[in-house]
Amino acid sequence: MEAEAVVKDWWLYHGTGEGADRRARLEAGFPPPWRDFTGAPDPGYAPPGCAGAAWERTWRRGEGYVPDEPEKDVVNTALHLRRPLLVTGKPGVGKSTLAYSIASDLNLGPVLHWPITSRTVLRDGLYLYDAIGRLQEAGLEQLRTPGAHPAAAAATHPAEPATATATANATAPAAVPAQDPPPSAPSISRYLRLGPLGTALLPQDRPRVLLVDEIDKSDIDLPGDLLTVFEDGGFLIPELARLAQEDPTVAIGTDDDPDAVVRIAQGRVQCRYFPIVVLTSNGERDFPPAFLRRCVRLHLEPPGPDKLARIVRRRLGVDIDSGEEYQDLVQAFLDRGEDGDLATDQLLNAIQLRLAGAWSAPADRERFLATVMQHLTGPTA
Repeated sequence: MEAEAVVKDWWLYHGTGEGADRRARLEAGFPPPWRDFTGAPDPGYAPPGCAGAAWERTWRRGEGYVPDEPEKDVVNTALHLRRPLLVTGKPGVGKSTLAYSIASDLNLGPVLHWPITSRTVLRDGLYLYDAIGRLQEAGLEQLRTPGAHPAAAAATHPAEPATATATANATAPAAVPAQDPPPSAPSISRYLRLGPLGTALLPQDRPRVLLVDEIDKSDIDLPGDLLTVFEDGGFLIPELARLAQEDPTVAIGTDDDPDAVVRIAQGRVQCRYFPIVVLTSNGERDFPPAFLRRCVRLHLEPPGPDKLARIVRRRLGVDIDSGEEYQDLVQAFLDRGEDGDLATDQLLNAIQLRLAGAWSAPADRERFLATVMQHLTGPTA
């Protein structure tokens, strides 16, 4: 189709895969002066690449996405401006899948996923700190080394009754009994781990893709709390900043792998290339103007007949025009969509069942449609 053939020179994201050359252009591109960050990468840390189970999941989910020309225009605008992309639309139109499509199209590695609930706060995305676990470990260390703590020594050797001689010597300097040095506290690095947003902000010459899923379900303060992080391209870990004089560089785990440690200097994480942030919203709430100003916005409409045919061909290898039964399913999907929202994957499920020979009896048609194309919204949901 003509829409599929449109390619613009300034596009980095095409949605067609095989984007090694375009990824090189992405890495070499010049950011706007106000989006130029200076974080220094840790030479000993390498983010996950385009291999392994995590990448396979990202690629499989993203390679079947079919973007239209207006979608590509908006996505590429966000890439060039290095701004978060706020994607709105009804459930099931492919908002989350777009993030995986960007990662797979440009070979940017596995998507970092941050699902949002009403209890989510900013720190959940930045880093996790198991303070209770560290406190318990410190207590166990004291039990394993009795007498190392002054309180333990006092409990083992209670004071004797005071005598005149003792009273007379009270003002003299007391000899301090020799003790083994107290055990060091457990390293804080074992109890810290970067969250998905914190991992995405690690300084790298290539951006990671971060999916902030269903941000409209968040507490009212979260979008505002994100503004500073989006503007600064970094954040401070107070627990590490307090120890900066004694231990200026600490290695902690990432959201990809708790054992894939990265060294954090002075407790600050500062990006070098701002991550590709995709925020999805089902439109359940409005966002403050200050938040919207810092995002590039994209609204996804439910796909029409032509786009549905392209999606089915990309996902299942089925040409809708090759059989009346497939055309009938597409038309049934469109008709039922007028009474309530449907997700595109419901049509894919219906065609997959027909390919398997299931629900093939003509008398079962209505029950079949009611089973696989249940409305997500509306009176019959």
